[in-house]
Amino acid sequence: MRHLIFFVMAGLLLASSLVSAGNDGYSVTVGINHAPPYRVVSDKGVTGLYVDIFNEIAGRIGWQVRYVEAPFRRVLLMMEEGEVDVMLGPLKSEKREQLMAFVAPVFPPEPKLFFYHRDENRITGYDDLYGKKIGVLSGASYFEQFDNDEELIKEPIARYENLMRMLEMGRVDVVVAPELVGRYTVKNLGVDVAVSPYQVPGEHSYIAISRKSPVLSRQDQVNKMFEQIRQDGTYDRLVRGYRDYASK
Repeated sequence: MRHLIFFVMAGLLLASSLVSAGNDGYSVTVGINHAPPYRVVSDKGVTGLYVDIFNEIAGRIGWQVRYVEAPFRRVLLMMEEGEVDVMLGPLKSEKREQLMAFVAPVFPPEPKLFFYHRDENRITGYDDLYGKKIGVLSGASYFEQFDNDEELIKEPIARYENLMRMLEMGRVDVVVAPELVGRYTVKNLGVDVAVSPYQVPGEHSYIAISRKSPVLSRQDQVNKMFEQIRQDGTYDRLVRGYRDYASK
């Protein structure tokens, strides 16, 4: 289970979420779901574009970071209950702003792509989605029209890997995913799917802090260090590395 039990136990032990760590700064608990290449949990540890960016920011502040893996929807609940301090990559919405502070639009916008296996499920416009069984990541937001459209048939699943396999097997007609995670998943699984010509521009996603976390008072530090890694080229280097890999 890729050390899932270890990460969950680590999170439960951090009841205070943010604890003093002497001269080494603070220990911050981050809730993540496995969604390569943004957030990758494996036997070798935790990595991915969002993780690498946050680790760079946290390291410059002086924070010690501990990660807890859970499905995306569960991470949202953990943020609401203050079980974790930070979440990496959620899109901003009015409902979510009641639960967390969207500190900085750190992560680059990703167009939303519509993947298909059979030609009759190729999407050329929004209206083509009606009547299709659409695979979505459970708890995720994509874009306002899509998220609020109750006439669409959506099949929520915990991981994009499972969604792409279901697409190839015909259990869903279409899968919607951010460009980088979608292409990365397809490449690594080797599934026989294609990208529809219709896509939707992406939005910046955020480093978010639970409104019940003591880390909430340290938003300025996050913004300051984010600006620092942008100015010195670290941010562009990290993003470019992941984009280059996904495009090969």
